[in-house]
Amino acid sequence: MQVEVILFTVNKRFPLTISRGTTAKTTNVWVKIVHNDIEGWGEASPFGVGNYGQSTNVIKDYLQQIVPFLEPFSPLQRQEIEQVFIKYQVPSAVRAALDMAMHDWLGKSVGLPLWQIWGLDRQAIVPTSVTIGIDTPEAARIRTRDWLDFTDVRLLKVKLGSPQGIEADKKMLLAVQQEAPAQEFFVDANGGWSLSDAVEMCNWLADLGIKYIEQPLVRGREEDLIKLKEKSPLPIFVDESCFNSKDIPRLASYVDGINIKLMKSGGLTEALRMVHTAKACGLQVMFGCYSDSTLSNTAAAQLAPLADYLDLDSHLNLSDDPFTGALLKEGRVLPNDLPGLGVKYSASAT
Repeated sequence: MQVEVILFTVNKRFPLTISRGTTAKTTNVWVKIVHNDIEGWGEASPFGVGNYGQSTNVIKDYLQQIVPFLEPFSPLQRQEIEQVFIKYQVPSAVRAALDMAMHDWLGKSVGLPLWQIWGLDRQAIVPTSVTIGIDTPEAARIRTRDWLDFTDVRLLKVKLGSPQGIEADKKMLLAVQQEAPAQEFFVDANGGWSLSDAVEMCNWLADLGIKYIEQPLVRGREEDLIKLKEKSPLPIFVDESCFNSKDIPRLASYVDGINIKLMKSGGLTEALRMVHTAKACGLQVMFGCYSDSTLSNTAAAQLAPLADYLDLDSHLNLSDDPFTGALLKEGRVLPNDLPGLGVKYSASAT
């Protein structure tokens, strides 16, 4: 198969601030594979977790290095290609783009969308949350109002873990709740709290009716999650602490759920493994995203019927998304009936 790599930059309508910093735009990587005159598409977006990250340059360089080793294969040889990824220690975002493209190729080759190939029920997809980044209470109110005016939003995820401390977190959350009293809320601290702050916040948030707390403690302090779980009335999900299926068994007794992201997992193949591993361990599952365009989020939406929660909103915050695919209907990100991923290029975005 032939592989083509194209860089493209996407800009956020509203910059997103979390506990580790602010993102206004990213340069993502569009991967095309061609075999038997059928073209499959995938995407890699840069991301960082604490002191670990996969930048655009790292993704591009690894793609250039691995492409010659992939050319002898067809997209149907995913098991053999996975061994190549393992041998050359290919980063997860690179694997995600190539795995996504091979799945897209498969669906197009048989003329069916992936959700249908997997026998999934599209009507089982739950509403997605949309994200309110860390900000002043007034700015958070404005951002909340924008989401309410712009989309048919049902759920809000509020980023906490402010560098100014938990009192700033509390003021911001109360402002958002006052602006959107009819919505349900999740909270994501992105590892921004100490154990003592997390215990206090979990109890305070529970009194406000928050559904769950995501990644309250920094990656690397997983041993403290068991202490938090003993004292928290809220379900605890992990994101940065859980990259792939190998991470799940050791976390299972500490948490209630995991956040699967294609860039962390390495693609749809591993994401599906994670779903089954998590369910076997009695955990709930959500799908999330980084600065992904419609291409990646439509890929994740193919597996969305298997998720308990969804946070696939990054493409909704882009001013220049070059792709069209899954549609937002009644607060749900729904894949379409087109074959493969069902994603098209939008020339108007250029």
